[in-house]
Amino acid sequence: MDARVFQNCRIASQSPQGLIGNGALVAENGRIRWLGAAVDLPDEFRALPTRDLDGRLMTPALIDCHTHLIHAGSRAAEFLLRQQGVSYAEIARQGGGIMATVTATRAEDVESLVAAALPRLDALIGDGVALIEVKSGYGLSIPAEIAMLRAARRLAELRPVRITTTWLAAHAVPPEYAGRPDAYISEVAIAGLHAAHARGLVDAVDGFCENIAFSPAQIARLFDAATALGLPVKLHAEQLSNQGASALAASYGALSADHLEYLDDRGIAEMAASGTVATLLPGAFYTLGETRRPPITALRAAGVPIAIATDANPGSAPLYSLLLAMNMAATLFHLTPDEALLGVTRNAALALGQAADCGTLEVGKRADLAVWDVAEVAELVYRMGANPLFQRIIGGRE
Repeated sequence: MDARVFQNCRIASQSPQGLIGNGALVAENGRIRWLGAAVDLPDEFRALPTRDLDGRLMTPALIDCHTHLIHAGSRAAEFLLRQQGVSYAEIARQGGGIMATVTATRAEDVESLVAAALPRLDALIGDGVALIEVKSGYGLSIPAEIAMLRAARRLAELRPVRITTTWLAAHAVPPEYAGRPDAYISEVAIAGLHAAHARGLVDAVDGFCENIAFSPAQIARLFDAATALGLPVKLHAEQLSNQGASALAASYGALSADHLEYLDDRGIAEMAASGTVATLLPGAFYTLGETRRPPITALRAAGVPIAIATDANPGSAPLYSLLLAMNMAATLFHLTPDEALLGVTRNAALALGQAADCGTLEVGKRADLAVWDVAEVAELVYRMGANPLFQRIIGGRE
């Protein structure tokens, strides 16, 4: 039996508001066996090896529920274009944006993609992250998309981190399918999904529903294919315009709808009814110089869970710190520190369909923990460029 007691810590178990002041947590065989006030520690655990955490704050290990970690190349030149006033949509129409990364990514093999992604992954691990979603979407051909997912699976073999993979072939229309998006959906997005699923490489299916990408009808065809395979869906929705994408996602019981700057009341109501999580991506909002914020007040009022993620990607969100994403969500979108922490723990787990296993500290869940050199949750959120992580504990192991 592998068991130990972590004690003398402030524990944010199910919500930041319910801190256990002088707490203890028992980890046994990778799971949480008991937690509560240290004074109530049952006698059966008192002989176990003990780790004194000197009054530090313990939270669930963090979860980044929307990333594009696997890619090649750089889009630094676009930074200058945006400074000159060229919009993200115009850059994409000129052949830049996603397509620039596609050209670079198609030229690399799996091992090269893994090597390029490892420093990005390590940065997130250094922020206390234990679970990361990684999307395809920069291959836009069946072989290149599958290579991206193979690279993502490989990352989890090289680092103590869990990775879920998402099929995002419906990210953009590549040049060879210019003017034929319906054919691309059939011949690459759907056909490739079947091929990748048969290889055990797909945990969820995503798409980019936008006026520079795919229509709701095209996304619906992809989601029908995903549903037939028993795969959950999520969607890049309402980032640059309102296409009714969030309501579409909700109609399929989507895990999440992400971005949401142009989300309307109908989309909010449909998301609330379906339990679809609103995943906010403040790094993209910041990088693109957007001014229209997601409707946070309305999401709160409707009871829609709000998650936060880095959107880590080479173009619109070259952000590889989930702690900084928490700060951005608080500063730019006016989330409270407690909402920011819930956004990268409990609600991020919901956005990945993993809430039964992680995201809160409860008996039976994974003993994936983060210990911080702070006393209050607000200290995790208000600093910029500071990392107070003391220790990341995975499966109860330090």
